[in-house]
Amino acid sequence: MNRRVIPDAAAMHSWGVRVAAGLRSGDLLVLTGPLGAGKTTFTRGLGVGLGVRGAVTSPTFVLARTHPSLVGGPPLVHVDAYRLQGAMELDDLDIDFEHSVVVVEWGRGLLDGVAESWLDIEIERPTGALQTGPAGAAGSARASAAPGLDLDVDLDEPRTVTITGFGPRWAGFESAWLGE
Repeated sequence: MNRRVIPDAAAMHSWGVRVAAGLRSGDLLVLTGPLGAGKTTFTRGLGVGLGVRGAVTSPTFVLARTHPSLVGGPPLVHVDAYRLQGAMELDDLDIDFEHSVVVVEWGRGLLDGVAESWLDIEIERPTGALQTGPAGAAGSARASAAPGLDLDVDLDEPRTVTITGFGPRWAGFESAWLGE
């Protein structure tokens, strides 16, 4: 387990670019954190680092987006598992885990039988950082958002990121390539 503080949204994006340099086909990253934590910002950085086509945006309303590589590397598959009920529904998306780099937002607990190795990345933001209305009802914002709205509202506040590797791919992994 590694822990680091990412100072702002630009640094979260840059960290994603650096992490991408150590990824390969078959790698799975599970991102956990509240609305506005920086999950999509981090994934945008991965997309830049992997050299993929298309703007990396939250796949909330399509569940999964595939971004083909422009540089001969693996595609990036970006999944929003918020509305999925279990591993079987994730499996039903027919994702090419073996030949892609897959990022699953809100995917903690959905990997039973789907993958043997993954990086769990938990992003914590300061409490109260995201205010979505007069009462600050951040929890209801996701459910009531208009289609196409990118809810990854990154305020420039520090985030605490905890990285834990699971399975043989990440057994004893060194954090140097994670941008330390």
